Amino acid sequence: MVRTLEQRRFPVKKLVLLASKRSAGQTTTFNGKTVTIEELTPASFAGVDIALFSAGGSVSKEYCPIAAAAGATVIDNSSAWRMDPDVPLVVPEVNMEHAANRPKGIIANPNCSTIQMMVALKPLHDAARIKHIVVSTYQATSGKGHAAVTELEEQTQAKLSGKDYPPKVFPSPIAFNVVCDWKAGDMDYSEEEWKMVHETRKILGDQSILVSPTTVRVPVVNGHSEAVYVSFHRPLHAAEAKDLLRNAEGVELTDGPYAPGKHPQPIDAAGKDAVYVGRVRDDIGVPGTIHLFVVADNLRKGAALNAVQIAERL
Repeated sequence: MVRTLEQRRFPVKKLVLLASKRSAGQTTTFNGKTVTIEELTPASFAGVDIALFSAGGSVSKEYCPIAAAAGATVIDNSSAWRMDPDVPLVVPEVNMEHAANRPKGIIANPNCSTIQMMVALKPLHDAARIKHIVVSTYQATSGKGHAAVTELEEQTQAKLSGKDYPPKVFPSPIAFNVVCDWKAGDMDYSEEEWKMVHETRKILGDQSILVSPTTVRVPVVNGHSEAVYVSFHRPLHAAEAKDLLRNAEGVELTDGPYAPGKHPQPIDAAGKDAVYVGRVRDDIGVPGTIHLFVVADNLRKGAALNAVQIAERL
């Protein structure tokens, strides 16, 4: 978030960095100046205009209302407030107008996998109204935090050296493997899968949309990928979908015919702001439905960038 504010030249008069007591006193740089990290307390938000939270659900639950009561507009990256009916869930390219109605002074950042799918599907929804989404995700280890990336790297090195490296962060080995990684939710779906269901409906403002998700963690450092199948209330074909996506805000479309290695890949999306969409094609079995492949940097568009974009538009 700090680097994104800096890169996008956000008009910051004063940057206040807050963390736990353990991190207080450490420093970082912003716009060439040293900024000292301060301990988070209830008094921390005096004079703050915009408060960007990314410290986990328990901290957000406690401190977001405190920040809002002090006069800050809160943009929270945790899952704590996403489904609160008094808290808008916002992707700027999709439903920025929802941010105007924020009774609690809090705006929620959606889940990373939901954000990139919504950027890709909103132009299609506007044109033909989505009926059903079937999505399978290929999610990077960085979505689970720094320790998860370290485990992928060290476990890979260990396996290549013929050494054992029992998993600590993941429930199973992540090197040379794919893992269904999230906590259990209802009906044998994971919590991550239910997030995609509920958040999609809230963001698009349509509780009738059917969402059938399967979320999987893959041995990639950064960048989530999604295979998405969509049906609509009127037939939509790949040619029209490409026309809609070609100039869609936040989307970079790969429009060429199928060719090995010529479509969106997480290694190319890392460090970039766009949502990359490719492999847009008509379904073979069901006329009027389409497939697409969606890739984005989960730390940028899936988290930090989305939050900063909300702040910019406010």
